[in-house]
Amino acid sequence: MKYERFEQLPVWQAAINLAAAVYAMTETPPFRRRYSLRDQIERAAVSVSNNIAEGFERGTKQELLTVLYMARGSAGEVRSMQCLLQKITAFADLESCILNLKSRAESISKQLGAWIRTLRDSALKGERHVSAKTPRADKSARERDEFLMELQRIREKSRNGPVSNTR
Repeated sequence: MKYERFEQLPVWQAAINLAAAVYAMTETPPFRRRYSLRDQIERAAVSVSNNIAEGFERGTKQELLTVLYMARGSAGEVRSMQCLLQKITAFADLESCILNLKSRAESISKQLGAWIRTLRDSALKGERHVSAKTPRADKSARERDEFLMELQRIREKSRNGPVSNTR
């Protein structure tokens, strides 16, 4: 599937939901008067979805990769902050919420890692490098591959003996 907008990306959707869940958690009483902790975790959570969006809009594979690594780093930061919260007794009542957010952040990290590996291994250079010739070249390559596959099927049939057309 080709995504035309970052809002369509499942990993962006997971990241924006993570940020919303972090904001819901930081509105609870244990976060009162812990402004720097609250600010740090909220900024890290928002950074994940924002970096995915920014990278998607950039237009080159290298820029996208660079910003996806940052998004992955921010997801790791969210996870690290959850580990810290687990060690602070004032947040003991939020244990299930903390575990849930850790799991979500880890899932996002894995999704980003898979996307990064796919992009690194891809010949695609990015939207800025696509010209009017690109779709024609892609179509020609697909047609060539289909022709070669059909040719291979015919060769395999001929190796297995003649095909009888009698009824």
